[in-house]
Amino acid sequence: QVQLVESGGGLVQPGGSLRLSCSASGRALRLAAMGWFRQAPGKEREFVALFRWSGGGSDVANSVEGRFTMSRDRVQNKVYLQMNRLQPEDTAIYYCAAQGLGAITWNSWGQGVQVTVSS
Repeated sequence: QVQLVESGGGLVQPGGSLRLSCSASGRALRLAAMGWFRQAPGKEREFVALFRWSGGGSDVANSVEGRFTMSRDRVQNKVYLQMNRLQPEDTAIYYCAAQGLGAITWNSWGQGVQVTVSS
C-alpha cells in the first residue's frame, strides 16, 4: 500500500499561483504513475494531471493545459503540481493519487488539500 501526503493548498487571488506537493511512501514502492485529481463542491472528481513513473512524461486535462504543469522528483518519490493563472473555477479539493506497477486503476489516494481561488 502506498501512502500519499499532499501539501501546498490555500487561498489565492484570481491570476495567482500555487504549487502542490505530494510525497509517496511505502514498502517496496513500485509505481506506474502518479496523478492529481480535483473535486469541486457539488461536482464529481475529475482528472487534472498525471506523470508516468518509468518512462517519464506527463499529461494534463484540457481545462488546465497551458496553466498547470506536473513534475516529479524521482529520488524523493514526490510529485508537484504547479498551478498558474488560477481562476475561481479551479477552486476544489485536490487529491494526489498513485497507480502501482501492474495496477489498472488509481489504487492509492491522499487526503486532499483545499485550493480556493477568490478575491
